[in-house]
Amino acid sequence: MKVKSWWRRMLGRGGTTELDPARPDLVVVASSFDDAEACSAALGKALDWTPDHPVVLRHHLRVPADRVNAVQVIAAQDGYDTGSRSDTDPVKLVLQRVQILDALHCSQERSRMAGLAQRHDGDVLGWDALQPAAPGR
Repeated sequence: MKVKSWWRRMLGRGGTTELDPARPDLVVVASSFDDAEACSAALGKALDWTPDHPVVLRHHLRVPADRVNAVQVIAAQDGYDTGSRSDTDPVKLVLQRVQILDALHCSQERSRMAGLAQRHDGDVLGWDALQPAAPGR
C-alpha cells in the first residue's frame, strides 16, 4: 500500500488521506485567480505553504446548472469531490482533492479543470490550496 501512495504523490494524483478537507483549522496558503499567473509564481509568493505536506487543492469553476452533474462525475474520476456549490445559474462550483502540491502538478490540474469547464460551457475562476494553520498564526 505504501508503494501505491508513493506513486500517487509522485504523479500528483489525489488519494492522500493524511488531511481531512473538513478540518476547521484549514487556511488558504496559496492561490491564483489570474489566468495569466503561472502556478510557479503563485506558489513562489506563498509564505505559509509547506511544500512536502498535503494540501486541499480547490478549483473554483462556473458552469451552467444543467452541466454541474456531468462535471462532477468527470472530476470524481480524478479523485475530486464537490467542496461547495451555489444555487445560482451559472453555478459556482468548487472541486477539491487532497494531494501534495508542486508547480508542475498544479499547472496540470489547472489545465485539466480549464478543459473540463470549457467542454461544459463554463469557465475556471481560479484555484487555491489549504493547509492547517501554523501555530501562532
